[in-house]
Amino acid sequence: MTRPKRTKNFRRVSRAIAVILGAFTTAYGLEAILIPNNVSDGGVTGLSIVGSQLFGLPLGVLIAILNIPFVFLGYKQIGKSFAFYSVLGIASLAYGTSVMHHIPTIIEGDTLLVTVVGGIIIGFGMGLALRNGGALDGIDMLAVLLARKLPFGTSDLILFLNLFVFIVVSFVFGLQGAFMSGIAYFIASKVIHTVEEGLSGSKTFKIITSEPELMVETIRDRLGRSATYNVIEGGYSSATFKEITCIINRLEDSKMKEIIYEIDPQAFVAVYDVAEVKGGNFKKRDIH
Repeated sequence: MTRPKRTKNFRRVSRAIAVILGAFTTAYGLEAILIPNNVSDGGVTGLSIVGSQLFGLPLGVLIAILNIPFVFLGYKQIGKSFAFYSVLGIASLAYGTSVMHHIPTIIEGDTLLVTVVGGIIIGFGMGLALRNGGALDGIDMLAVLLARKLPFGTSDLILFLNLFVFIVVSFVFGLQGAFMSGIAYFIASKVIHTVEEGLSGSKTFKIITSEPELMVETIRDRLGRSATYNVIEGGYSSATFKEITCIINRLEDSKMKEIIYEIDPQAFVAVYDVAEVKGGNFKKRDIH
């Protein structure tokens, strides 16, 4: 086995382990802190918690089932590797909630500690999974898709969708439980942002590489994204280069970096956070 192939396999295994670790961390935050204190999470996980409380079904089973359409969406919009790591993460989260269902509660009764500590633990777990190319909750993928069709940003849609989740939570855990759930989710979102830099909104990649045509073609084939060229001149060498500019959504960040590293490990890359993108060519085609 060649060295580049060994390195690539090592990176894949490392990412898979990190996604699994993030899923089990999230499961621990749910089962040891939030759920015993009648506090829910947001997104599909929050709906799964509500369904588990109402119908007595295992939480892990609901998490797995309700996330199926969102995994398919991730496969169509982002790629095979993202879908694979997301399936791995969601399956690990489902299994983790099952094996940790009867573990002792580490915090009980103190609403401030419950929301803060629970939000931090869950945010760290989800952020770790997203940083390594997988997602533990499908609502983010839905928000990315809706942002392409509606005049709202991705972060606005995530907040809007979760508002309905917390309304549903209030019917099971009461208004206090819904408010605590909202606070815990807010804290978790901030921790996710810290763990996975630039998580909210979109990102602009500016790339200077010795293989600009191949880079653009690969980005188009694997991500379904278009890119633009700017002809620039080096200040020291006076040589001319093609600078690639490509805007992606936050879920595609890991895949984009993988593409760049694979084609040109020595490429110069600058990444900028973008709060919102509308119009123009910020549309993508299905890649499968």
